[in-house]
Amino acid sequence: MAVPFRKTSKRRKRLRRTHYKLQVPGLIACPHCGEMKLSHRICPNCGHYRGRQVVQGE
Repeated sequence: MAVPFRKTSKRRKRLRRTHYKLQVPGLIACPHCGEMKLSHRICPNCGHYRGRQVVQGE
């Protein structure tokens, strides 16, 4: 069975894990009501999408 000859250093281990991070969601302001919403989604506050009333909002 293969066994590593040397211990993996903390630096090398951390360099390998540099891409493990959280992604920030793409939030934009709704052009109708100004609330922050996810892009390419219906606004949960007013129910508008691409300038049209899609669902009944508050």
